[in-house]
Amino acid sequence: MIPTLPRPVWLRTATALYVSAFLIFLFLPLATVAVFAFNNAPYPAPPWHGFTLDWFLGNEASGRVGLFHDSELLGSIWISALVAAWVTVLSVTIGTANAFLMERTEFPGKGALSMLMLTPLVIPGVILGISILAFASRLADLCSDLLGWDADFLRPGLPLVVLGQFSYIAAIATLTVSARLKRFDRTLEEAALNLGASHAAVLWTITLPYLRPALIGAAAIAFLMSFENFNTTLMLVGADSPLTIMMYGRMREGATPVLNAVSLFLMVASAVLALSLLRRGRRADE
Repeated sequence: MIPTLPRPVWLRTATALYVSAFLIFLFLPLATVAVFAFNNAPYPAPPWHGFTLDWFLGNEASGRVGLFHDSELLGSIWISALVAAWVTVLSVTIGTANAFLMERTEFPGKGALSMLMLTPLVIPGVILGISILAFASRLADLCSDLLGWDADFLRPGLPLVVLGQFSYIAAIATLTVSARLKRFDRTLEEAALNLGASHAAVLWTITLPYLRPALIGAAAIAFLMSFENFNTTLMLVGADSPLTIMMYGRMREGATPVLNAVSLFLMVASAVLALSLLRRGRRADE
C-alpha cells in the first residue's frame, strides 16, 4: 500500500486498535508491578491497601525488610552487575575481532565458520547451559586426574556463568559490529596509510571512532542481556546467586512486594542505562 494514499476508516480504526492492544499487552504487566511495589500489603497483588515505601526503605525494626536494607538482594544485584560487566567486555572485544575477521579477511571455510559462530543463538538457553556444564565438568575432571590441577573455575560458579552467557552474547555483538563495519569506506584507511600513518594509528583514529556507535550499542545489548539472563545462568550458577536466580528462589518460597520493588528498580535502572548509551551512540554518530 502506498503510504500517501488515503486509507479507509475501518483500516485506520483497526490499526489504532491493534497498536493500542499491543501496547496494553506490553506495558500493563510492567505498570502493575510498578504500582504494587508501593502497596501496603504483605502480598504483591491486588487489592490495593494504601501507599507505602516499606518495600524499598523498610528495615527489621519496622517488620518489613525493604530492598535497600536486604543485603542478600543487594548482593545479588552486585553479582549480576559484575557478571554483566565481564560478559560485556569479553563480548564486545571478541565480537569486534570476529567482525574484522568476517568482513576483512578471505579464507577457506569462511561461510561455514560464520554459520558456526551464530549457532549458539538458535540453541535453547537451558540446553546451552547443560552442554557447557557437562563439558566444563568433564574437562575439570581430566585436569585433576591427568595433571593434578584443581580447575575450580570450570566448576559451577561465576566464571562458568560468564563463559556460558558470553558464548551466545558474543555472536550478537559480532552481528552488531559487522553491520556497521560493512558500511565503512575503506578508502579513508588507505588515504591515511598513504600519508604515513601506521596501521595502529589508523585503527585508533579512523576505524574505531566510526565503529563507536555500534560498539556502544553492542555493549548496551550485552550488558542488559547478561543481567536478565536466567535459563543459562540457572544451569551454571554456584554458591553466589545473581539476581535472577535469587528472585526465582524467593518466588518459590513465597512472593512479597519486595520483588515488585526490585523489578521497578531494575526497570528504571535499565531504562536510564539504555537511554544514556543510546544518547552517547547518537552523539558519536554525529
